[in-house]
Amino acid sequence: MKKFELIAPCHFGLEAVLKREIVDLGYDVTCVEDGRVTFAGDEEAVCRANIFLRTAERILIKIGSFHAETFEELFQGTKALPWEQFIPADGRFWVAKAASVKSRLFSPSDIQSIMKKAMVDRLKSVYKVSWFPESGEQFPIRVFLMKDEVTVGLDTTGDSLHKRGYRKLVAKAPIAENLAAALIMLTPWRADRILVDPFCGSGTFPIEAAMMAANMAPGMNREFSAENWGHMIEKKCWYRAIDEAEDLVNLNVETDIQGYDIDDSMVSIARENAKLAGVDHLIHFQRRPVSELSHPKKYGFIITNPPYGERLEEKKSLPALYQTLGQRFAQLDSWSLYMITSYENAQQDIGRKADKNRKIYNGMMKTYFYQFQGPKPPKRDKQ
Repeated sequence: MKKFELIAPCHFGLEAVLKREIVDLGYDVTCVEDGRVTFAGDEEAVCRANIFLRTAERILIKIGSFHAETFEELFQGTKALPWEQFIPADGRFWVAKAASVKSRLFSPSDIQSIMKKAMVDRLKSVYKVSWFPESGEQFPIRVFLMKDEVTVGLDTTGDSLHKRGYRKLVAKAPIAENLAAALIMLTPWRADRILVDPFCGSGTFPIEAAMMAANMAPGMNREFSAENWGHMIEKKCWYRAIDEAEDLVNLNVETDIQGYDIDDSMVSIARENAKLAGVDHLIHFQRRPVSELSHPKKYGFIITNPPYGERLEEKKSLPALYQTLGQRFAQLDSWSLYMITSYENAQQDIGRKADKNRKIYNGMMKTYFYQFQGPKPPKRDKQ
C-alpha cells in the first residue's frame, strides 16, 4: 500500500484532542502545530481518518514543503513537487485555499495563481501536452505559509468534515459539529452519564453526544473527494472503512441526553436534525427556558453554547441570562457545567470562578471554554 504523510487541520486550541483521536485510530502522529496535526498513514488511513475523526476539519495528503520568500521561489518550489504522482492527465486541479501567517508572501489570490501556473508547467512537461482538458476528477489543493515555509496538501475530503450530513436546518449562530464533538471530548462525560444542553439551538451538542454514545462514525453517511481517485486509493479501502464503521454502531445504547430551547421552531429543527442523524430515539428535545432547568438525578453534565450577545440588543439581556443559568446550575446536585462563550462576564454572572478555562478560536472569534467541575460519582461495584 502507498504510504502518505497526512495533515489534519482543526480548531486552534484543540490539537491535543485531535492528536488523541488519531492515536486511538492506530496511527503515528509525527507533528503537532497550531491548528493542525500531521500523521503517517496508508490508503486505508485516508479513508478511516475521513470517516472516523470527529474533531478534524479535513484530511490532506502532504505533497511537499519548501521555503519561499519571493513569487519566483514559490513558482519554482511548486514546480519541483511530484504532481504527476497525484494528478492524472485529465484531472481538474486548482488551489482551493491559501493561508499565510508571518510570511513575506501574503496575497492568497496571487499565491493561488502562481502555484496553478507552476503545476500546469510541471504537468505539461510530464504528460507531453500543451493544454489540459480538466474534465476528470477534482483535485483541490490547499497551501499554508508559515514564516516563509510553504506546506502543500491535496484535499481528500471536499466539504469540511464538520458537515456530517445531518444538519439540513440550522440555528442563527450554530456551533460547528467538529467543535461541539471536541468540546464534549474535553469533558469526562460518557454515554452512561446525563447530558443536558439548555440552549440546544439546532441540536448539535446532543446529536454529537448521541452519535458518540451509539459509536456512530461521523463521516459514515457522506461523500469525500478522494472516493473517485482510483489511481491512488482503491475503492475497496473505502468499502472496508464503511463496513468497519457500520459494524461498530450500537443504536440500542441507553442514554439520558436532553436538549432544551426557548424557541419552539428551534426544538423542531433539532428534532429533525437528530432524525436525519439516526439518533432521534436517543435524545429528548423540549421547549423549555433556562429558568426551568432541573433534573432529579445527581452527577449530570450541562454542556452548552449559550448566546454570546453578538448583536447589541442581545447584549443587554446577557447578565440576567447567565445569572439564571448560574442559579439553576447551583440547584443541581453534584453536576458539572461546561460552556463555550465569548461573553466576558460569564464567570461573574454565573456566580463562580471556573475550575478550568481554555481559550479556543471559533473561526476568527476568540472564545473561552469554561469548566465548572462537579464531584466524581462513586465507583460502581463490579457485578
